[in-house]
Amino acid sequence: MAPIASNLQAVRARIERAAHAAGRHAGAIELVAVSKTVPAGPIVQAHAAGQRAFGENYAQEAVRKITELALLSPSPIWHFIGPIQSNKASLIATHFQWVHSVEREKIAQRLNAARPAGLAPLDVCIQINVSGETTKSGAQPGDAVRLADALAQLPRLRLRGLMAIPEPTTDVALQRRRFALLRELKDQLAARGHALDTLSMGMSDDLEAAIAEGATMVRVGTAIFGSRIE
Repeated sequence: MAPIASNLQAVRARIERAAHAAGRHAGAIELVAVSKTVPAGPIVQAHAAGQRAFGENYAQEAVRKITELALLSPSPIWHFIGPIQSNKASLIATHFQWVHSVEREKIAQRLNAARPAGLAPLDVCIQINVSGETTKSGAQPGDAVRLADALAQLPRLRLRGLMAIPEPTTDVALQRRRFALLRELKDQLAARGHALDTLSMGMSDDLEAAIAEGATMVRVGTAIFGSRIE
C-alpha cells in the first residue's frame, strides 16, 4: 500500500477507535486532510485512496492547486482553515466550499459580498480562541454570540459551527477542557436558535481528545502527508 494511503488508513483507524471509546459512531466524524504546502501529487494519491475533504491555509497556493486538480472526480471539497487576510477574501469566497477561520464580522461581510451568486452559500465556522493565548487567532469566547448573530444575517454565508486550534499540549485533561469549552459554546448558540452541526477541532496530536468532546471534523496533516517545511 502506498504510504499516503496507509497513513490515511491509520488515521481513520484512530478515528474509529476514538469514536468507539466515546460511544460515538465514526461516520459522524469527517476527516479533513490538511494539504497546506503539499504539492498536487500527494493530494491526488490521497484522493485515490478515498479522501475527499482537503484543508488549505494559504489562499494563493490553494487556488493554484484547486485549479490544477479541477478535473478530479468526484470533486474534492476544499476547506479554508487559515487566517483570512481582507485582500484574500474574494479568492477564498470564490474557490472554497468551507471556511473554518472566521473570527471577525468584517471578514464575514467581505466573504458574503464576494461569494458568487451562482454558488451555494459558503459554509463557515467561527474560530474561537479556547486557550487564551494573545498570539493565537480566533475570537474570544465571550464574542461568540455576537458574531453568530451577525453571521446569521449574511445571506451568502451559512453558519455551520465553531472551530478551534488550541495551544499544543500533551496534557490530555487540558486538551479535553479546551475542546469542552468549544462544545459548550456550540450548545449555547444552539439554545439561541442557531442550527449548528459542526465542531471543527482536533489535529494529528489531539484528535482523540477532540472526538471524546464531540468533534464532528478533525483536521489532520502531518499524520497523513508527513512533516513539511513551510
